[in-house]
Amino acid sequence: MKTTLITTFTAITLALTTNMALAQQHKIIYAGSVMLGTEQTVKTEQTLVIADDKISAIKSGYVSKDALGLPGAQVIDLKNHFVMPGLIDMHVHVTFERDANVSRHRWTTEYEADNALRSIKYLQRTLNAGFTSVRDLGSNYQVIFPLKRAIERNDINGPRIFAAGNTVSPTGGHADLHGYRKDISDGVGASLGICNGADDCRRATREVIKSGADVIKITATGGVLSNTAAGVNQQLSDAELSAIVDTAHHLGRKVAAHAHGTQGIKAALKAGVNSIEHGSYLDKEAIALFKKTGAYLVPTLLAGATVSEEAISNPNMPIAIADKVREVTPKMQASFKLALKNEVNIAFGTDSGVSRHGLNANEFSLLVSNGMSEAQAIKSATVSAAKLLGQDTQLGDLSVGKQADIISVNASPLKNIAELKNVQFVMKAGLIYKQ
Repeated sequence: MKTTLITTFTAITLALTTNMALAQQHKIIYAGSVMLGTEQTVKTEQTLVIADDKISAIKSGYVSKDALGLPGAQVIDLKNHFVMPGLIDMHVHVTFERDANVSRHRWTTEYEADNALRSIKYLQRTLNAGFTSVRDLGSNYQVIFPLKRAIERNDINGPRIFAAGNTVSPTGGHADLHGYRKDISDGVGASLGICNGADDCRRATREVIKSGADVIKITATGGVLSNTAAGVNQQLSDAELSAIVDTAHHLGRKVAAHAHGTQGIKAALKAGVNSIEHGSYLDKEAIALFKKTGAYLVPTLLAGATVSEEAISNPNMPIAIADKVREVTPKMQASFKLALKNEVNIAFGTDSGVSRHGLNANEFSLLVSNGMSEAQAIKSATVSAAKLLGQDTQLGDLSVGKQADIISVNASPLKNIAELKNVQFVMKAGLIYKQ
């Protein structure tokens, strides 16, 4: 009797296990060359097994479906490709794209739905370019969070979104609306994140988090593309910066600080921000603060290159903006080189929206031409980016148990970084979006 019960139990267990395996959607990738693990070791002739949205096994050689016990699995032949983890862009604005030929006043005639619908093509371009995750640092909460949810439901195609929603900024700061009558800017351009004084900035931070923010974006300094001759110096006070960071961290959110001017960079780092975006004017003290705090620099060299070209070709660029472009852009590359030399943590970010969506990989060429090795540049958009996101247990490399975010290119980008401008295959969370 006892033996019969054990035999029956074993049979039921095996049947359940088999049924569960059959219920999972399996895919098998044969990779000619593949970048594996957080060390990003390159191996040849590997088999990656995908179960639903995760990598379930990595085997040496090209192992058959039958040998893996997965006769119904879909086989994806990438034997002639270089396979690597999906890329992560840590600074984008997916709800808009700068266009010198479009009226600066278009926003006065449109609704949030216009931006959301327009964003669908930006999201598709970004995913097709191999960027399976992005951090959106500044978009209207009424647009970005519905887009994020639509992607999660597979209603539309796009990268996985981690979003800040509305930026926390002082009145008249970089994220406030400039150049219009007060009644117009107050009525149409009002933002959840505008605040003045430490207590009010705590309130604004909580309000932005309540709206759905995954991360808090602040404007520690003035910005290049705000239509005001306020420069790029510190705009949030030390007390305001501390209040924002303290509140965000208590509520489990990291803080990304837009910062160009040196004093603003240092004030933001002293307040405890997790990343400095742009970081155009670095000095030795700022570098020391990066090293002390472990904060990341997200350099966005592509944004500087893009607006520099526009300043030459667009006679309608406002003078206040054009003057800042000519002043700030040359400093960005020098500061990046200083940070790289001193081994500051660096994560990949493009500020796409300033540049065209889908051209994100152009940042890689700029990083390499300014001193990064190809391997360092790729790491900044994979392993390092995942760490800054706080998602390194799920994203950033190809390891068993992690999300099946996988891309391929024709040849090794470790030898020619430009290969990343021509992504051939895109899988996000086990689903194929480009092949």
